[in-house]
Amino acid sequence: MSGEHASMRIIDRYARGDTDIAADELWALESHLEACGLCRERLSAATAEGPAVAALVDSVWSGLEPHLAAAAPHQRRRPAWLSRWVTPAMMPWLAMAVSVTLIALLLDVAGSGPGDVSFVLLLAPVLPVLGVAASWSHGLDPAYELTASVPRAGLYLVLRRTASVLAVVVPALWVSGWFTGVMAAQWLLPCLAFTSATLALGGIVGVTRAAVALVGVWAAVIVAPTLAAGRTAVVLQTAGLPVWALVLGLGIGIVVARRGAYSVLGAHR
Repeated sequence: MSGEHASMRIIDRYARGDTDIAADELWALESHLEACGLCRERLSAATAEGPAVAALVDSVWSGLEPHLAAAAPHQRRRPAWLSRWVTPAMMPWLAMAVSVTLIALLLDVAGSGPGDVSFVLLLAPVLPVLGVAASWSHGLDPAYELTASVPRAGLYLVLRRTASVLAVVVPALWVSGWFTGVMAAQWLLPCLAFTSATLALGGIVGVTRAAVALVGVWAAVIVAPTLAAGRTAVVLQTAGLPVWALVLGLGIGIVVARRGAYSVLGAHR
């Protein structure tokens, strides 16, 4: 790398597929190519110089062009900034999370719950987990292989997608809490703690698996007994806030300590 752009020497070596490029140079080049359009153009030009590559590109393009022309009038291109934060697979799950939040709000306002149980408090911890799971699901994301292979497919991308989920879910929960009079810390801390716990466990067993497991445990250990007893569980009262703060801190610590785990395919399960 030289100055603000990659040198033509390393770009030419990368285009030829040289296997003796140092790992740190390779990572730096690929990360730079993600953000630099000029260097991508230089790489494209260097790659196209090979006759075998040019013949392959022409062959693939001739097969794809009729299909692209037929599909183009029916598709709307997503804004580039939006594509960097969310995947198409996340959108239905985020819409569902917001819808469930609004339903919980209506039930709380109507007083339809048993006893003094707040549906907003019951659902707040697990709502963002659904979106995080969808953002890393192999079965739901059609661009999974591409996502998993980019240089920044590790913790950087995990946190970016998680932030996009929280940016949608947290405002919906804030509005619900404001309408129902629930203290913000009662839903915000569990929400963030569950999210951090999902990412921490996801570095070991996979984000999607971790999300499914934690949602199942929450439903069996907290939701079902709370609805049966007709009173809010202690963990959802103000007395349980220190515990949630501890879980949040531990989750963040584990994610930071195991940040390298999110660069392997296991974290995408």
